[in-house]
Amino acid sequence: MRKLRLHRDGRFEVAPGASFTLLDEYRRTIMPGMRLTYHLTDWFGIGAWGGYGFQYNTGLTDELQRVAIDARDCSNRSFTKECQLTRVNLTRGQLTEDQLAQIQWVAAPQLTFVPFRGKLALFAELFVDTDVNFFAGFAAIGVKERKVCTTNCANTFGLESRVAFAPTFGLGLNFYPSDFLGFGAEWRALPFAWNTSGFDNHGLGTDEAFPDNKVDDKDREFHFTSMVTVSLSVQFPTAIKTTE
Repeated sequence: MRKLRLHRDGRFEVAPGASFTLLDEYRRTIMPGMRLTYHLTDWFGIGAWGGYGFQYNTGLTDELQRVAIDARDCSNRSFTKECQLTRVNLTRGQLTEDQLAQIQWVAAPQLTFVPFRGKLALFAELFVDTDVNFFAGFAAIGVKERKVCTTNCANTFGLESRVAFAPTFGLGLNFYPSDFLGFGAEWRALPFAWNTSGFDNHGLGTDEAFPDNKVDDKDREFHFTSMVTVSLSVQFPTAIKTTE
């Protein structure tokens, strides 16, 4: 194709952005971060993505705190979801400080592939260069979980940090309104096992499917953690290449 504008070929991309986790049960994460990529060709690049997380509670967590802990109202409401969830290993203080897990940070080297590109027409008059990219890599995830407890777990609470490892992959849609500026959105998956609730979920029996009155690595459950990222990108050098 003649006079094709090569927004990626031989360029270094800096893309600050913000990520938002999806379908969280107890705590949602907002993660400011950045993606750095060097594009060896217009369709292939190598780089890294990462961010630091800030959390806020879901409605379920607020109800657990209000009904089962602050109000101590489970004696007459044992049938409710809040009380059933917290019958075992219920913290006596603050769920967010003593029991519920959170993602503190993520760092992920990754490869980027760009199989589709073209122009997007807006109102049949304004045309914007557009491409679709896929990426895959391996992520280190800073997780804060309920600390290991082997005895007296009904009265032992607190969080401790660890590093989990997981594959990461996803796809993005990118727009280029100028030669060196762009913006886009991407969906990312981070599938790994962690104990989001801090409860004694597993550990007893041949299949370890029943509570064992301990809180340890056996209580971690697999979650297909995913997030959406919106970003602004800047390409260097600022001059763009075109095909002949």
